[in-house]
Amino acid sequence: MHKEIQTLCARTVRYRRERRSVPLAREFARHALADWDLEGRADDVLLCVSELATNALLHGVPPGREYRLCLSLYEDGLLRAEVHDSGGGEPRVPVRGAAEEECGRGLLLVSALADKWGVGERDPGKVVWCEWWPEFGGGPR
Repeated sequence: MHKEIQTLCARTVRYRRERRSVPLAREFARHALADWDLEGRADDVLLCVSELATNALLHGVPPGREYRLCLSLYEDGLLRAEVHDSGGGEPRVPVRGAAEEECGRGLLLVSALADKWGVGERDPGKVVWCEWWPEFGGGPR
């Protein structure tokens, strides 16, 4: 039997393609985590939000467009952060040992700090997301 898991809380904000949007996204996430009593993994979540917002800003948002940050807390305790942008391409983690790579290190951090992450399609663009299971256990790693 499949149980549908409901969203308890969700917050969404849009940002223009400008550098100051990254600290604003981080602050938005910090306030949501505080309101939801989820400060325990705040450092990991805020760093991942920063990296996803930076990637959207640098690689995913065409000039004159915006990106959207969505934070969701589900009834099973799962926390999910999504960054929606209208740019093409798929983010990838660089191959290990490629020290000369200029891009992708942020996704290495995301893959290390989040319990799970991935990329979904949208038209136009993509959704890059990451998830954290509750600290008391539960979800798959």
